[in-house]
Parts: sequence; C-alpha cells; structure tokens
Amino acid sequence: MVISMTGFGHSKKEAETFSINVEIKTVNHRFCEFSFRMPRYLVRMEEKMKKTLGRHIKRGRAEVHISIDGDGPHTKKLKVDWNLIDDFYRFVSEAGPKYGFHSDDAFKQILTREDFIHIEEYENGFDKFEPLILEALDEAGAMVKEMRLAEGAELKKDLIGNLLEIKEIGFELTGYAPSVVEHYRARLAKRMTDFLGGELDESRLLAESAIFADKSDINEELARLKSHIRQFLTIIEKAEPIGRKLDFLVQEMNREVNTIGSKANDAGISEKVVDMKSLLEKLKEQIQNIE
Repeated sequence: MVISMTGFGHSKKEAETFSINVEIKTVNHRFCEFSFRMPRYLVRMEEKMKKTLGRHIKRGRAEVHISIDGDGPHTKKLKVDWNLIDDFYRFVSEAGPKYGFHSDDAFKQILTREDFIHIEEYENGFDKFEPLILEALDEAGAMVKEMRLAEGAELKKDLIGNLLEIKEIGFELTGYAPSVVEHYRARLAKRMTDFLGGELDESRLLAESAIFADKSDINEELARLKSHIRQFLTIIEKAEPIGRKLDFLVQEMNREVNTIGSKANDAGISEKVVDMKSLLEKLKEQIQNIE
C-alpha cells in the first residue's frame, strides 16, 4: 500500500476548565521520528504519546504541537519567603549606611533572587487529564494517516504510469536487440570486403560477429529488469511500510539500465536507455515521499 509521508492533522478537546489543541505535521524522513512542542509537565507522557501516534505513523518525521488553554493539570502558585526577606531587609538597612551604598537599590536587586520569590507548580487531576490528551493525539494521528493515504493513492498512479513506460521500453529493446548484431555483421562484412578487395573471410566474419553478440547481449539485464518491475508492482499492494523496499528496487533497476547502456553499441539502444533513466529518476523522487 502506497502511503505518503506528508500529512497534517489536528484535534481539539474541551473540558469544563480547559481545552486541549493538538496539531501534527509530517514530512519525509528516513526513519520514524517524533518531535514535540508542548508544556513541560507533559514530558512524562512522551512515550505514551509516541505509542499512540505509532498506530498511525510508521515512517517520517512528525512535528507535534500541543497547547493547553485554561486550567491544566498543574496549578501555579507564587511562593514568597517573607521571613527571609525581612532578614535581608534588616541586613541591607544596616549595611547601606555602614558601607556607603543605597539600601533601597540593593534590596530591589536581592528581591529578584529565587530564594525569596518563585513559582511552584502543583499537580491537579492529572489522571483525568491524560486520557483526553491521548484521545486528541489519536484523532489527529488518524487524520494524518487519512491524508497520507489519499496522497499515496495519487502517488501510486504516477508510480505505475512511469513503471509501465519502463516496461514498454524494455519490451521494445527485447525485439530490437537481435537486429543490432545483424547490423554489426553487415557493416563488418562490408569493411572486410572493401579491405580485401572483394573477397570475404566467412570464418573470420562469423567469429567477430559471435564475439560482438556475446559482448552486446542484454537479454539477461532485460530479464532482471522485468523481474524487478514485477516485484515492484507486487510490493505496492502490501499493507506495510514499503518505501525502503521500493527504493532498493529502483536502485537495482538503475543498475540493470546502466549495464544495458554500457553494453549497447547502438544509437537506438542508447536513446532508449536515456528514456529509462529519466523515468527511473522520477520514480526515485516519488519514492522518497513513501512511508
């Protein structure tokens, strides 16, 4: 099954005192990677979040943004140590006149220290909050998968179209290849006749033609190319991540086409090789976005 690695999904969940907003954007990546932007207190849930999203996303980089509006599972309170502040105030009040600095300025600077004033967070109903987060992630992940499937269906059409063109060119080469040897034999016979003044050494002609036929034989490469095409068409129907397998097959097809090009001592075959390499490059680019 062809699934694109590009997608977007979102979900919003509302409770009495807060709402949860989740947005997911996925892009190409060699592996499966999740990147979270969320309140710090949600870090404890990260593994559960990855497991939830993993049901929908098997490969690609997912950028997940989670925001909480209203009262979340943590309550923030200002913590002030008044006793410590009183002690320092008495200290700067006495030290200022003694050491020649302004007591008020020194006191204001001291108040910026966390020893005196800081914010504390208290957990408030996290057990009820967590399922709602995971539910929102699951919905957004399902939306991402739906979009990736829709784009994958379009990719599949393009892949098959390009693949069938390569198959057609391979079929043409299968029928055309034998004539290359015949053309070589005719050209060689003419050169030998011209060189020998009208005489033709049949045994030498047969030997040279046989050597050329062996060196320029592309039937084995064409057979392997057809086999790779059959495998490709089979794999794109499988319900599993297939991007890496298809990428490997395209590399193998490219290897066969390169070999055909190196063996071909014929302008017609060389032209067909250029066409196949162009189509394989399109396949390679499309496969980079397949899960």
